[in-house]
Amino acid sequence: MTESVDEAAGPETARSLDDLIEHRYATVNGVELHYVIGGQGPTVLLLHGFPDFWYTWRDQIPPLIAAGFRVVAPDLRGYNLSAKPAGVASYHVRELCADVDGLIRHLGETQVDLVGHDWGGFVAWFFTMRHPERVRHLAVLNMLHPERLFTGFRSPSQLRRSWYMFFFRLPRLPEKALTAGGEPRYLRVYETEPNTPFSPAELDRYREAFRDGRTLTAGINYYRALIGNLRTLRRRFVHRIDTPTLVLFGDGDPHLRSDLADPLPSLVPNARSVHYPQAGHWLQHDLPTEVTDQLVAFFRT
Repeated sequence: MTESVDEAAGPETARSLDDLIEHRYATVNGVELHYVIGGQGPTVLLLHGFPDFWYTWRDQIPPLIAAGFRVVAPDLRGYNLSAKPAGVASYHVRELCADVDGLIRHLGETQVDLVGHDWGGFVAWFFTMRHPERVRHLAVLNMLHPERLFTGFRSPSQLRRSWYMFFFRLPRLPEKALTAGGEPRYLRVYETEPNTPFSPAELDRYREAFRDGRTLTAGINYYRALIGNLRTLRRRFVHRIDTPTLVLFGDGDPHLRSDLADPLPSLVPNARSVHYPQAGHWLQHDLPTEVTDQLVAFFRT
């Protein structure tokens, strides 16, 4: 089922984010992951994308806690305060899924409500395929189901949007291009966020998170590992998902075609999609209250 929502909503007032969370570390799958945690109740696990870190969920964490959930938002491997293993193979989707599984076990949980945006959404799709027993509800923001993405790579219109993924496969050149002229160019995506400009204080937190130059290479290695293993991933890892699934998609996404956002019913029969014509790729920032309300209502079903 697909819906379209036009109303914009502002962030709800809540206690200070830093007052609500604790910063912790867990060693899982051979790497140390940093994560923030707060609240009590069923666990909601929030996975960020590229170039990002746990802080992308700053507008969702307080109201989710207020709604009665224990909220956990990690820095995925390679990002911010988490370990940055060397080599492209360290960022294969099987390693990323093993990290998520290890973190869930570390938290003492058997099941979680899993949310992912961008690359976090890609990991969430694959994790749910591999470990359906671990996911109570799956919610994905602005990331195509892998089968839709792989099919989209055959389309000239999607390839034009995804050109950077293939550029990132090159050795060293992407890092040089994205750091030329001082401040990392990839952080400009936040300075030019069209719908919800980031404040100077928020931008400072991103600059700090990406101060370590290894973070950029780690993030690009996600793409290198993906593009180098497309056929294997599609053949061995794409399976049917029966888990209740919610897809939230900002139709103004410049990187992904909105007409590919709805997963195939044959692969995700229990999916519901909600489209936001007025929002872009950073849906959790463009419509923070709307996104949170959708998540809370979905997780309570």
